[in-house]
Amino acid sequence: MHSFAPEIILITILGLVVFSDAIANKLKIPSVFILLIGSYTIYTYVPMAVPIDLTQHFDAIILFCIPLIFMGDALHLHFSDLKKYGWDIFYLAVIAVSLSITVGASMYYLGIFEGLTIGAYVSLFAINMATDAVSVQSILSRFQGINHHIKVLIEGESLGNDATAVIAFFFIGLPWMMSGEIDAASATLDALRVFVVSIGLGLLIGFVFYMLMKLFSDKRSEFFAFVIEAYLAYVLAEEMHVSGILTLIVAIIATKAWIDIDNATLAESESKKSKSFMRKLRLEGIKSTTTERLEYIYEMSKEFGYIAAVMIFFVLAEMVSLEKLWAYKTEIFIMFALTTLIRAVSMAKFAFIGDKVKQIAPVGIEGWFILTFSGMKGALSIILVHMIPASFEHKELFEVVTTGVVMMSIFVYGTTLWTYFTFFKKEEEQKLFQA
Repeated sequence: MHSFAPEIILITILGLVVFSDAIANKLKIPSVFILLIGSYTIYTYVPMAVPIDLTQHFDAIILFCIPLIFMGDALHLHFSDLKKYGWDIFYLAVIAVSLSITVGASMYYLGIFEGLTIGAYVSLFAINMATDAVSVQSILSRFQGINHHIKVLIEGESLGNDATAVIAFFFIGLPWMMSGEIDAASATLDALRVFVVSIGLGLLIGFVFYMLMKLFSDKRSEFFAFVIEAYLAYVLAEEMHVSGILTLIVAIIATKAWIDIDNATLAESESKKSKSFMRKLRLEGIKSTTTERLEYIYEMSKEFGYIAAVMIFFVLAEMVSLEKLWAYKTEIFIMFALTTLIRAVSMAKFAFIGDKVKQIAPVGIEGWFILTFSGMKGALSIILVHMIPASFEHKELFEVVTTGVVMMSIFVYGTTLWTYFTFFKKEEEQKLFQA
């Protein structure tokens, strides 16, 4: 008798994505709400629809899902926006997240969570400060009337934030938590090494695939090339013991940036083109792809990202226990309140800096509000908390608190933004994630 478990779970995942979109469009609500509720309902009450124990194959699921989750968001960043708002994104994605994790770790001295070491606080806040690209995109893609600057910040921050949180977790928090001590200077240098090597490797891979893209002339081949690039960058970086997430993000953004530069150059008149060495090196006369094909590639990568997110949500459903959530309700509410407050202060500081520093554009009160509540947690937080060794005595606390914070952030933040854009801001402007 053959086992049709893979076919069944594929039907379940695709069916959930399709029906979530249909219901969300009908009710005018973000599809991630339906995805999260649907995942839990199916996993709990229709077990025959999920015949594979996803938790036993969690490592394989991570390798499959991570590149797909981050690829779509990375593809949608335009070189012109990166050039214009680079300092803004760097502050949000690196400085603000690092400061937020530091502030969270300082809660150790207040004894917020009994029994945790300072290393455990670093890990816990690194896990719960990581935003989720798919959740953010799913919720905000429906809203209209938003400033392009804010759109770019949300897209850039949802990517860079995750890379910073991952480095803080794996190279500082986790070793400190498990050993009980850490050499601060050594850990800082190691984190910087990972940061620099990951970016360098990502740029190299990005350039290689940018050149390979010149061999193709159809959107399907180009899309699969980006998929291969994302997986290769992630796996190669992890094998080299650096950040796979940061490497794949840099690789995809770099390839896309060079393509954007080529498309912009081709749009110029021949008389304005220079014959610089870098342009000759890039073989700029040979097209890598077109703007129209890029739109197709982005749409496809976005759908694949949703599929990957559903698989992670099924793992989240396995982790959800109403009894445990209730038992840890105080810790969950404290963690949710702390992460929300820290993010709000961090975004307010960004708005303040935007008024004082010429390299950073101000976002205003509305921008602060949107940036604060666009910090939904999701797949990455679940992935990170699952990477904690079973021998860690407080792993259940970490899992239940993270699960609760992920669910609350999606529903509370999402509902707050949905209410604002539905009832208080109805300008007929371009959609948030429209190019």
